[in-house]
Amino acid sequence: MKINNEHLKELEDEAIFVFREVAAQFEKKVILFSGGKDSIVLVHLAKKAFWPAKMPFSLLHIDTGHNFEEALSFRDDLARETGVELIVRYVQDTIDQGRVNEETGINASRNKAQSVTLLDGINDLMIDVAVGGGRRDEEKARAKERFFSHRNEFGQWDPKNQRPELWNVFNGHKHYGEHFRVFPISNWTEIDVWQYILSENIALPSLYYSHRRKIFLRNGVYLAWAPFMKLKPNEKVFETKVRCRTVGDITCTGVTLSKADSLEEIISEIAATRVTERGGRYDDQRSEAAMEDRKKEGYF
Repeated sequence: MKINNEHLKELEDEAIFVFREVAAQFEKKVILFSGGKDSIVLVHLAKKAFWPAKMPFSLLHIDTGHNFEEALSFRDDLARETGVELIVRYVQDTIDQGRVNEETGINASRNKAQSVTLLDGINDLMIDVAVGGGRRDEEKARAKERFFSHRNEFGQWDPKNQRPELWNVFNGHKHYGEHFRVFPISNWTEIDVWQYILSENIALPSLYYSHRRKIFLRNGVYLAWAPFMKLKPNEKVFETKVRCRTVGDITCTGVTLSKADSLEEIISEIAATRVTERGGRYDDQRSEAAMEDRKKEGYF
C-alpha cells in the first residue's frame, strides 16, 4: 500500500506546532481522551512534540458508564505505559447530584449528559485548555472550528465569535472563567488518520478491527447490543462480524459490517465507502443541527 509520507509529515509537523503553542500559552492542560483512534493519535503526537521530556498534559476522560470495555481497558493501559495522569469524571455522578436528568425510553442515551460532566470537570479542575481530536472533515459543525476554539465563561461555543487564525498565529488570550478547546488534527481526514496509524505503528483497541459482536439494526444504523439497551418490538439481536469506525457511548456508536482485520484492509475499505465516518453515529441523527447544538452547550 502506497502512503504519501510527505503529506503525513506536513500534518504531523502542523499538529506538533499546535501542541507546543498550547504548552506555551496555557497552564492547566488536558487531552480529552475517549479511547478512540483520534485521541490515541493525539497522545502519540504529544509524546513526539515534547520527547524526551514528559508531555505536559493530563488525560481527561468523561465516562458515561456505557462505554465499550475494550476502550476502557486500552485507556488504563495507555495511562500506565506513558506515566501520564489519568482523570476520569463520571456521568453517573452528575446524574446522582441532580445536575442532569437521565433520558428514558427506547432511544435513551447519556451522550448529551457528557457536556455537563465535562464542564463541571473543567471548572472544578480549573482547566484552561482541553485538547480534542475533532477534525473538520467529520461533520459540518466541526468544519466551523478554529484550531484554538474559544469558550465563554459558561463553557459555550459561539461559531460567529471566534478569533481569526492567519499564518499559524494562535491567540490564546482569555478572561477569567473562560477556556479553550484546541484541535491539533483539524486538517486531517479519516484516511490521513488511518495512514498515520499504519506508518507510525500505533496500537489501537480491538474494537477497530473485525470481530464478532451482538448487534441490532435501528433506523438504518447497526448498533452494538448491551444488556441495558431497550429494543423495539421489531428489533432482533444477532451476532456477526463488525468493527467500529468511531468509538463513544455504546447507545449511539454505530458499527460497520466488516471483515477488515488489518490496517491495510481498513484503509482500503474506507477509501471505497460512500458513508461518512459519522454516518453511523446514531446521536447525529436526532436533528439536522444535532452536533452544533451540543457543541454550543459545551460538547467535545
